[in-house]
Amino acid sequence: MSIPTLALTLGDVAGIGPEITAKSLLGHRELRAECRPIVVGDEAAMRTGVLNVGGDPDTVRVIRSVQEATNQPGTIELLQTGPSLADVRLGELSPAAGDGAYRYVVEACRLAREGLVDGIVTAPLNKAAMHAGGHNWPGHTELLAHEFGVKNFSLVLSAGDLYFFHLTTHVSLRRAIEDVTPERTANVIDLVNAFTRALGRPEEPIGLAGLNPHAGENRLFGDEDADILAPAVEAARAAGVNISGPLPADALIPAAVKGKWNMVIVCYHDQGHAPFKAVYGDDGVNITVGLPVVRVSVDHGTAFDIAGKGVAREASLVLSLRRAAQLAPGWDHVWRTASTSQG
Repeated sequence: MSIPTLALTLGDVAGIGPEITAKSLLGHRELRAECRPIVVGDEAAMRTGVLNVGGDPDTVRVIRSVQEATNQPGTIELLQTGPSLADVRLGELSPAAGDGAYRYVVEACRLAREGLVDGIVTAPLNKAAMHAGGHNWPGHTELLAHEFGVKNFSLVLSAGDLYFFHLTTHVSLRRAIEDVTPERTANVIDLVNAFTRALGRPEEPIGLAGLNPHAGENRLFGDEDADILAPAVEAARAAGVNISGPLPADALIPAAVKGKWNMVIVCYHDQGHAPFKAVYGDDGVNITVGLPVVRVSVDHGTAFDIAGKGVAREASLVLSLRRAAQLAPGWDHVWRTASTSQG
């Protein structure tokens, strides 16, 4: 049985992306039995990353097409994407590196659209650098959605069987509150329901976190939970979705960590990210649900402060490659189910 081919974008080369890529692909040879990783990035940066973790830069092999990849353990096969970034300084914000990180994602999406790769795995990019490079996207998730032309999608943090779907992500807290609309809430509930059905677990309980403290406490702390979230839950339940909420986040999330809930919807970035990262750290990944191809990412940033020191941990990237390889063979079913649920 063939293994999935994964486009691994190098991220911002001024950060730890090249180092963790080197550690993952050279130090975890068992991955080659699970997937065929092809780096989409920059040869000079990749060679520097290998050198900084004590490896041989000659293990980097530039290929001209996906078809040339051999998946030989002990090598890193790379598609050079755009001009060389050899002059980028590690640990410093660089418009050139931000532009490169953008280009790597766009190229990976092209490869996926053309059926040349089965999934995308992303090393971290720096949003300020990407903006300085002329690409004003809030982050990976929104850029990927644009490249695939999808409107309904969700950033999902996952550890094992636990999934945190997000109603909003990379916006200010004030904007996030405005963006928690009836339409968005209904759309994400549809995505979660489609995802659970695609996994063969249509009766999986879904918990929706309240936006306000105590889920509004009967309007004492805001009206959004009663006016926006509760009606969306009622409508979904009437349609046969096994969802509860809005529930106080400080009760729902600890219960999910203890195993009561596997599918959780949170309202804004830090409501999900802060507790998830505190508990799971390197054991978590970021999945984008709503795309026609699986995309999995590390759940950490570019770590400019330690770039070039060779000490960055690769555990989250290794896990991302594994999760993408596991999900890729059945992702078409996830996509078709989600597309059907959206009409």
